[in-house]
Amino acid sequence: MSGSPWSSFDLAARNSTPTLLLLFLVVLGQLPFSLPGDSAVTPYFVLMAVFYWGLHRPDLLPAIVVFIVGLLQDALEGEPFGVNAFVLIAVYWFVASQQRHIGGRPFLVLWLVFASVGLVAACLRWLLVSTLTTTLIMPWSVAFEYLMTVALYPVLIIAFVLAQKTLPRGGGGDFMD
Repeated sequence: MSGSPWSSFDLAARNSTPTLLLLFLVVLGQLPFSLPGDSAVTPYFVLMAVFYWGLHRPDLLPAIVVFIVGLLQDALEGEPFGVNAFVLIAVYWFVASQQRHIGGRPFLVLWLVFASVGLVAACLRWLLVSTLTTTLIMPWSVAFEYLMTVALYPVLIIAFVLAQKTLPRGGGGDFMD
């Protein structure tokens, strides 16, 4: 029954898992976490997903999807159009191009690489938003968002690894097989 419509649908659903997770995380990213003093900051969930899937299964997450998800996030957050798209594409390109060098490393190494990439992404995003809006964004809110993102990365990775185990083999390096 490998050629049945149900198996084709199942394969298509499995192959779209990274895209659906990205879309879910864009929505989840709209839920604020409160800081002392009534500020609302949210971890950069989509960055975590782009890093993970760009490293492990870029074949299932095309760059155009990353770009569109970035634009969607810009629209939902009210940030200048293209900021998240640019940052996410830059991260995706870097991770996918370095897959051979950083893929298959122990989790702690990957977490440190993510923390480094996340720091560059946070600074780039802060610089772009501050420049394009001609308003200095408070650095401590960016720092808190960055720290929350790095701290929550291992939690989301567990979900990504479980999701990846349901996907057909192929593409990028496998992690935790």
